[in-house]
Amino acid sequence: MEQEKIIVGLDVGTTKICVIVGRKNEFGKLEVLGMGKAESEGVVKGIVFNIDKTVYAIERAIKEAGDQAGIDIGVVNVGIAGQHIRSFIQHGGITRSAKEEEITIDDVERLTQDMYRMVVPPGSQIIHVMPQDYMVDYEEGIKEPVGMSGVRLEADFHIITAQTNAINNINKCVRRAGLEIEDLILEPLASSLAVLSEEEKEAGVCLIDIGGGTTDIAIFYDNIIRHSAVIPFGGNIVTNDIKQGLMVLPQQAEQLKTRFGKAISEEASPNEIVSIPGIRNRSAKEISTKNLANIIQARMEEIIEMAHAEIISSGFENRLAGGIVITGGGAQLSNLKQLVEYMTGMDTRIGYPNEHLGKSKIESVKSPMYATAVGLVLAGFRSLDEREDRYREARELVKLSPKTKRPISSRNFFNDILTKTKSLLIDDLDSKNEY
Repeated sequence: MEQEKIIVGLDVGTTKICVIVGRKNEFGKLEVLGMGKAESEGVVKGIVFNIDKTVYAIERAIKEAGDQAGIDIGVVNVGIAGQHIRSFIQHGGITRSAKEEEITIDDVERLTQDMYRMVVPPGSQIIHVMPQDYMVDYEEGIKEPVGMSGVRLEADFHIITAQTNAINNINKCVRRAGLEIEDLILEPLASSLAVLSEEEKEAGVCLIDIGGGTTDIAIFYDNIIRHSAVIPFGGNIVTNDIKQGLMVLPQQAEQLKTRFGKAISEEASPNEIVSIPGIRNRSAKEISTKNLANIIQARMEEIIEMAHAEIISSGFENRLAGGIVITGGGAQLSNLKQLVEYMTGMDTRIGYPNEHLGKSKIESVKSPMYATAVGLVLAGFRSLDEREDRYREARELVKLSPKTKRPISSRNFFNDILTKTKSLLIDDLDSKNEY
């Protein structure tokens, strides 16, 4: 009998550590079995600064999610973000020796793996290599080169790097919590899996993920990621502005922002007053929601301006028919959608991780603040599907005689087989290894 596949996503954020346990139901939708979260005190702007506090928060979130799901969690997909993230476009190519044979998946993967070996600045390492357009014998604009004939295979790649120290600290925290990392995934990529549709990515769309410490940008066009960036400001800096501007406690500033805050000051009533308790028997303090909105709008305008500058610098500003999708905890701020539309002139919507979710007892998971964690689980299933595809392709090629053996021109054929066959060959392989 096939073993049930369960994927766990671990989002190490600036404000919270979130763990989501999920499986695919019979309709291919993600069913959330358990969710755990803990306050994140050891992470600043997406970077781990206190190992012990981060490990403790991970352990608490893992235990809560594991208890809800009724499983012991051992392997996780982990998200990475922070202002140390860098991205750039790099051209690469290989020359094939077998001129008469068609290009195979192995050729494409060899070209991709070569890019992982390229030289990057000291202290950095490559975490993602994503092909853009391919070239075969200098013929440009090829989306799928497998099956074509040619000697020279080239491509432009979107390369994403991260600081080695930041990666090592995340690895250390996860290992100390008794876990193993299956994959390290850039957080805006994970969020895009949860909140963007295939149509939006095809038409052109910009994802703005407003977290606690950072705001992550990912731009897609023709179903390919074209630009990514991390802005070192998020919801926490808005809270800090409120704390300093209104002279209140950090917890009070956060509550004022989430309960009464508006991103557009004109939407706030000048006569509305919020009363908050004083400190140590002092009299209650009265806060004008108009003043609160002025503080919030000033900082949010700065963040949106920086995000808009990234869209312009990407060169895709006039090609994003899908507009902007904002997600993350900061996307819940009242009137933010209208402010983004006003400042950028682009259609905007709030990104909820609903499209790929099935029925779940945990309704809170549908909030934008859990988009990254949901996306990490979806990324795990996508990676698993790709591995199963490759294994099946290899098995099919082995079955062919040398005279009829041909390179595979498309993965869709194997996807069709995979959906029709419930007993996966990976389990078959595992059973053979036991003997």
